Amino acid sequence: MTRSVRRTRRMLRLAGAGAAALMALSACSASSDSKDSSGSSGTSASPQLSGTVTVFAAASLKESFTTLGKRFEHQHPGTEVSFSFGGSDTLAANITGGAPADVFAAASPKTMTIVTDKKEAVGRPATFVRNQLEIATLPGNPHKVASLKDLTASGLKVVLCDRTVPCGAAAQKALDAGRLKLTPVSYEQDVRGALTKVELREADAAVVYRTDVRAAGDRVEGVEFPESAKAINDYPIALLKNAQNAEAAKAFIALVQSAEGQKVLVEAGFLKP
Repeated sequence: MTRSVRRTRRMLRLAGAGAAALMALSACSASSDSKDSSGSSGTSASPQLSGTVTVFAAASLKESFTTLGKRFEHQHPGTEVSFSFGGSDTLAANITGGAPADVFAAASPKTMTIVTDKKEAVGRPATFVRNQLEIATLPGNPHKVASLKDLTASGLKVVLCDRTVPCGAAAQKALDAGRLKLTPVSYEQDVRGALTKVELREADAAVVYRTDVRAAGDRVEGVEFPESAKAINDYPIALLKNAQNAEAAKAFIALVQSAEGQKVLVEAGFLKP
C-alpha cells in the first residue's frame, strides 16, 4: 500500500470522527432546546385565560366587583366578566335551579348554605369581607335621625330589606339587640331596592349597608348606630361545581382575595375578614 493511499484513508477516518462528534453536539443542543421550551423542571406554564366568567354576587358588591371585573379583564386579555347582582337568596335559588354561573359571592353564610347544601359549590366557601349596617336618610337628615330608636318615631317612613335577604336579617338582628320594634312602609328584595326608595324620596330612611351609603354619595346621608356591631355580615365566595370556565373563575376569586382586591373592597367601606 502506498503512502498516499494510507494518508487518504487516515483523513477519511478523521473526517468521519469529526462528523460523528458534530452530530452528537447537535443532538445535545436539540435536547437542551427541547428541555428549555418545556421547562427544565418538566412543569408546563399556566394556560392563558380566556372566555367569559359568570359571577353571581350580592347587590351590595356591585360597585367594587364591577371595578375588579374591569381589572381582571385588563390583566387577562381575552376574558370577560359577566355579573348578575341581586338579593343573595334569589341568586342562590337561581343557582340551585340550574342557572349557569361560575362564581357565587353571597352577603351571608346562611344564603351560601343554600348552595352548599345542594352540593353546588367546590370546596369550602371562603369569607373575603364583612359588612356593617348604617341608616340612610335624606340629604341633610331633615328628620334629625340620630339613632336606630329614632326610626320608630310616628310618621317616619322607613324601608327595610326583606327578612329573607341578608341585609333584612341583619336589620332585624340589630333591632332585637336594641329591643326595638319597627314596622316599615315596605320590605325590599335587596339592599339596592331599599336604598333607592330613599334616593327617590319615597322613604325618609332605610337600614342598609354602610357600603351602599358610601356608594350613593350625596344622594343620601349616613347615620351610624351602635346596634349594628351586633349584626355584622360575613361575605363568603365560592367556585361553583358546574362552572363553565373554572380556571378563569379561580383566578377571579384569587383577585378578590388578593391585596389588590382587598384594597378596592376596603375603600368601598367593607371590613376585612
